[in-house]
Amino acid sequence: MKQTSTEETSPYAATTRNITVSVQPYFLEEQSEPESSHFVWAYHVRIQNNGGETVQLMTRHWMITDSLGHLHEVRGSGVVGKQPVLRPGEAFEYASGTPLATPSGIMMGSYQMQADNGERFDIEIPAFSLDSPHAPVVVH
Repeated sequence: MKQTSTEETSPYAATTRNITVSVQPYFLEEQSEPESSHFVWAYHVRIQNNGGETVQLMTRHWMITDSLGHLHEVRGSGVVGKQPVLRPGEAFEYASGTPLATPSGIMMGSYQMQADNGERFDIEIPAFSLDSPHAPVVVH
């Protein structure tokens, strides 16, 4: 995990080919039902193009693991219905969410980008923790 010094600091950030992805997760108590094993998080993502080439986000690949080790993979076109183009210096931000059947988990993944010359490459989405007040805190 790499730290960045952008205006919006997040404990979860990764840089690939001068493109920084930072994520800030939030537990949504009002949408969760702990007694029914239903826990919901939102997360805010910022994708910052610090490189010299224009790129477009083409696809996403998420790996979501609950605290019991169950893995759920999500693949699809773009993010929140968009395939944003990022010119040098530009950023794209969006919010999304995920439910889990356990009170904690972890998410990570990648975005496939396409450069102006047609080259496709993956950039890392940093692993980030999904923690709720309903889970015991474990220090590793």
